[in-house]
Order: sequence, then structure tokens, then C-alpha cells
Amino acid sequence: MKLEQIREATSSVRPVFPEVEAVSRRILCVFPRYTPSFGSFHSAYPLLGVKAFMPPQGLLTIAAYFPSHWDVRFIDENVRPASDRDLRWADAVLVSGMHIQRQQINSINARAHALGKVTALGGPSVSGCQDYYPDFDYLHIGELGDATDNLIAAFARTTERPASQQILTTAERLRLADFPTPAYHLAGIHNYFLANIQYSSGCPYRCEFCDIPELYGQNPRLKTPAQIIKELDAIVAGGAVGAVYFVDDNFVGNRKAAKDLLPHLIEWQKANHYPVEFACEATLNIVRSPDLLAMMREASFWTVFCGIETPDSDALKFMSKQHNNEIPLLDSVKTLNSYGIEVVSGMIMGLDTDTYDTPDRILEFIEASNIPVLTINLLEALPRTPLHRRLKAEGRLIEDATGLESNVAFKLPYNDVVAMWRRTFCTAFTPEAIYRRFAWNVEHTYSNRIAIPPTGKLSVTNVWRGITTLTKLIIKVGIFSDYRKTFWQMAKPALKSGDIETVIHVSLVAHHMISFARESEAGFQNASFYSANLERAA
Repeated sequence: MKLEQIREATSSVRPVFPEVEAVSRRILCVFPRYTPSFGSFHSAYPLLGVKAFMPPQGLLTIAAYFPSHWDVRFIDENVRPASDRDLRWADAVLVSGMHIQRQQINSINARAHALGKVTALGGPSVSGCQDYYPDFDYLHIGELGDATDNLIAAFARTTERPASQQILTTAERLRLADFPTPAYHLAGIHNYFLANIQYSSGCPYRCEFCDIPELYGQNPRLKTPAQIIKELDAIVAGGAVGAVYFVDDNFVGNRKAAKDLLPHLIEWQKANHYPVEFACEATLNIVRSPDLLAMMREASFWTVFCGIETPDSDALKFMSKQHNNEIPLLDSVKTLNSYGIEVVSGMIMGLDTDTYDTPDRILEFIEASNIPVLTINLLEALPRTPLHRRLKAEGRLIEDATGLESNVAFKLPYNDVVAMWRRTFCTAFTPEAIYRRFAWNVEHTYSNRIAIPPTGKLSVTNVWRGITTLTKLIIKVGIFSDYRKTFWQMAKPALKSGDIETVIHVSLVAHHMISFARESEAGFQNASFYSANLERAA
């Protein structure tokens, strides 16, 4: 399939709509809650004193794009629900979200309509499948651009609900270099487990299960380093807790651009005494660029999420992810570790190439790689992917997957696949297994990181947060958990050496994974974290 080519804007000058300048509107941006899942790290929130995982980058960018004389408010329902009072305040309600938030998205729309408010929906889910949302007044399909300008103009003309649904599709998208700084100040960065930032959009690869190339293109588009530095300043000023996650579809999709950015990050970190550490998503073949890895180490990139997907090389070829076969998987992981970078991996089960031996092969790979954190998902066929089209053509796409963990008709019996996933997941995240893998990384990965001056993170707020978090962990895990012995085997030597940050990081993440695995074993959690069906587990 040839991907649709969307024009880049040729000018940074926004079109002038006299009606926009003549009025002021009250816009309420609402981000729907997530159903708790493995990737949300919700079990760690009470311990760290935060309320949600990451702020919604896209919706905060839209919030910053509205005319400066309009009154814009933002509510993340993962932090607090939007009340009827909030909805009544608004002239228009704008929503964004992903497929797994589908039910919550439609619920916000229904509540707003009950109060007579006009609604608009944008973001990745509606851009991927507008049929999911028949009741919204306006659908914004695609990225920030002329459709956004037309939506703003429509709100300026009237805040009455249109007689029928209006679909606005981006034909000319705004250059990333012209994006505003996301409205981080509206979100309260201190409420989040991670802060986030975006440098590029798009990915050159066409993995069968991924919708990124069709939504955002194969030629990564870029912000400028100056934009990123400005955004980092805003994030730190907003009270970022720790790491800043680059949410780029592939941080090294354009390697030259990544190498152009990294010296600016290094300079910023040094000038500010390293107030944060960085994380990103990248293809595993990043290891072919040692000069890039050296700069990432100096910029204090501590974590890279790599979609390894499966240790089966034939399966990687089948899903069009041959680039994972360029270098042996274990060698690639160890190379990243040698630069002080902890690997987080995505794994997929339910592939056509899976057999009853797949759980054992995955567990063997996990032990050999010492990757501490893995998102092990059942395969889900997302709209606008080659996988979705192939399964539909084969009659293996389950259109109504209500009550099921996935919309894929697997080659193996459904119950067997779910049981295989559950055994793999629960075995990988026993307390002994996860702490063993973390212990390896403390010795062989963390020790390769550059020494960071303590002054960058030394503030009254951070010190108090560290003390309270450590106290909560010692009480909840070190005293009352049934794996406290395993915890203390890690914590005692780290505390004696003054490495409090490692104790907090390891025990927070491990606590969530252990808790989630136990809930999964009891049948209370889902095997697919990307399914719109996820809400049923709430």
C-alpha cells in the first residue's frame, strides 16, 4: 500500500480568520483516563506521590496552539475527572486519545452533549479509525495543520452543535519546526511519573503490526534543537520528577538529526547540572552507531525502549522487522548496556509463527538478556496497519472482540494462547526473577553511566520526595511484602553506599511489575495493552 502523502506547510504564518480575532472562546481540553495496565505503572503512583504516567503531548500542543486571547483549560482524567462544572464552563470541549481509551472518549462526549456542549475529537485513535466515534460533532483527522485552523475558525463562528458530524482532515500539516511549546504549565508536570518531549515524528520502517508510518509518515520530520531546549526548560520549571521521555516514534529514524540534537542536550545538561535523565524509543540497530551511543551516554540517556518483539528470527522476517536480525539480539542488548543504557523491550505473543515452545524461548531470552522490564503483549491488529488488512483478507480479523483479549483469530487455539501469555508474563515477573535481572544491570549497566553532579536534582522538593518515597517503599515492600527478603538483598548494599536513587528506581518498578503479574495470574488483567477492549478489566 502506498502511503498518503500529506503536504508540509510552506510558511510559518498562520492563516488569518477575522472571526477568530473578533471573539474569545472558552476551550476545555480533556484527556480521558486509561484503564490501569502494565504500561501505566499505576501501582507505583502512591509510593512516588504522582497521579498519572505521562502528560498527553499532543493535546497539550493543541492547547498551546489556540489563539492567545482565548481561555484554554486542560484536564487529564488520569489526574482528576472533568466535573459537570468544568464542562458547563466551556464553550467547546476538545478530546484526544488512543484506541484503548475509546470507551472513555465516547463517555466524555456523551457527558458534554448532555450539557449542550459542542465537541471535537482529534488524535491517533480517530485518525486511525473515525468509525469508532460517530457521535462527536467535529472529527479532526491527522496532525496539527489546516484542519486545526479550520476547527478554530468553526468554533469562532459558532459554539452551537452542527446538524451533522463535520470531518476536518489535515491536507497541509504544520511543520514541526513551527510547533508551539506544549502547554506544560496547564498539566502540572509534578503530577506525572515521567515527563515527555517530542523531537521527531514518523518512522522509516514498515513493521506489519505498526500504524505509525501510515499515520505520521516514513520520512521523520523534526523540531529544531532550540525548540527542544526551550521545552526542557519549561519541563524542569514545571517540576519534573525525574526522567524525560522522548516520545518519538523512533529516536534514530533520522540518525543525522539525532546526532545534531545530542550536542545541544549535552550542553544543556552540563549547564543545568543534569537535572533529569533521558529515555527514548529506538530500533535495536541503533547499536550500529557507536558515536551516537557515546553522545547519548554523555547526555545521560538511561533507558531505551526497543521493540524486540520475539527472539525468533523467522518471525521477525515475517512481520517485516528484519532490521532486528542485523546483529544478534543479545549482542545488541549488551552493547547498549555497555553505554550505561538499560534496555526496556516490547514482546509480542500470538504471532502466526508461535508454537507451544514459544513461552520457553521467550523466557530463555529474558534470562540471557537480563532485560528487567518487558511489555509482553498479545498481538492486536490496529486499524491502518498491514496486519489489519492481511487478517481481514484472510477472514481472521474479529470485528466484534467483546469479551476477548485480542481481535486476532490466532493460529493456535485462543485459550491456549492466553494461557501461554499468562505463564510467560507471570514467570518473568516473579520477585526473584525481576530483582535478579535488576541486580545484573546495577552491576553491569548502571556502573557504565557518567557521574552526575548531585546539585542538578538537589532541591527541597526532590529531597522530600525521595525521603517520603523511600520510607513508603521500606514500609510497603521492605516490611509487609512477602518478598521483603529479596528486596533487602538489593537495598542494603545500595543504601550503605548511598545509592538511594537506585533503591527507589528498582523497587518502584519491580513493585508495579510484581503486582501486575500477580493480578494477571488471578485473571484480573488483560493480555493485550493496546486493545480498545481493555476497559472491561476496570
